[in-house]
Amino acid sequence: MKVLKFGGTSVGSPERMKKLLDIIDPAERQIVVLSAVSGTTNSLVEIAHAYLADDKNKAAGLISELKNKYEAFVNELFNKKDYLEQGKEVIDYHFSLLSDLAKDLFTNIEEKIVLAQGELISTTLYHVYLKEIGVPSVLLPALNFMKIDEDNEPIVDYITEHIKPLLEKHPQNKLFITQGYICRNSFGEVDNLRRGGSDYTASLIGAGIRSEEVQIWTDIDGMHNNDPRIVKGTKPIAQLSFDEAAELAYFGAKILHPQSVFPAQKYKIPVRLLNTMEPQAPGTLITDTSETDRIKSIAAKDGITAIKIQSSRMLLAHGFLRRVFEVFERYRTSIDMITTSEVAVSLTIDDTTYIEEITAELLSFGSVDIDKNQTIICVVGDFGAEKHGYAARVLEAVKHIPLRMISYGGSDHNMSLLIKTEDKTEILRSLHNRLF
Repeated sequence: MKVLKFGGTSVGSPERMKKLLDIIDPAERQIVVLSAVSGTTNSLVEIAHAYLADDKNKAAGLISELKNKYEAFVNELFNKKDYLEQGKEVIDYHFSLLSDLAKDLFTNIEEKIVLAQGELISTTLYHVYLKEIGVPSVLLPALNFMKIDEDNEPIVDYITEHIKPLLEKHPQNKLFITQGYICRNSFGEVDNLRRGGSDYTASLIGAGIRSEEVQIWTDIDGMHNNDPRIVKGTKPIAQLSFDEAAELAYFGAKILHPQSVFPAQKYKIPVRLLNTMEPQAPGTLITDTSETDRIKSIAAKDGITAIKIQSSRMLLAHGFLRRVFEVFERYRTSIDMITTSEVAVSLTIDDTTYIEEITAELLSFGSVDIDKNQTIICVVGDFGAEKHGYAARVLEAVKHIPLRMISYGGSDHNMSLLIKTEDKTEILRSLHNRLF
């Protein structure tokens, strides 16, 4: 059984939603995971923020505006009167729910309910559309089987335990539709897997049912060897390992949610990245193995802040790094890169929520320098310890650009450079010309 995930642009218009059947084979047993219609989640975020600010008039205006878009969407999606009425009932139900939230206290719990409506609407409308054209399908509510624990980590065993009976209830059906992104938390409340979580949902379902393959359908023909928005002549990568794909996703390749490969990786389920606009394109296949002896791709992650702590007390002292890391742990702030010398440690973060508190604590160790507006350039390929020449090629390509930090050796798949964000375009193009 395969799992197919379609992103917001793939269901972004009635025409695109209808064309999903050019890709989905109703004769093949599969689970289809849908995101919200493109633009919907942003609108729902605005509605939630208006409610949280107690601006009910603004929320009402935003709800009305979004409902108008969906009424037009429904009118174009359905041709038969009965199904058009069903589509309108779906819209009325979900937007009444959004409006009714104005009557009570609005908290973070209600915010998650608001954010869940996009996927609930898109999947229900698609299910009704399939009924209209005579294609049998089953709507699987993700809230019945997708759950996270108190640390916001998905529970794969729970997913397996609860989704299998739902599938077994319909042995004659081949096509199952469910929501990406949404789940329940450890308290049973509506929650989500954070932005980009539909990829994660597909991978988790794939792991939960031990799927033969997970397909992620977007509007790009696989993962490219550089950022096509900045560099001309980029090409899709035919094959990556799970580790390489995770590195690229984390360090800026937007096509894939950074965590989404891990559930599939655990059970060695192939993940294929494909393009709904060009279904025949081979895309990128992610598996447990990788081609060796080559550099695969370059990615960039913006919004990075570099922190350098310098202290003579670090010299020959044990426990110094542990105490530094404990500061970041207390403020739940993850570290991307780290380099050390005898008397200094430099590291990077992308979440500056607690930067003032972190800096204040770090000053007890020594002097602290902060550099904002930095970018991590990640070069992914075969950088194993026995390899030679690849790191030299990377550094040769960027010798005319100042480097703030270099991270090499922490992974067999990655060499990372920290630069000023203003140098990003130049370094991406220079690396591309030299490496590819």
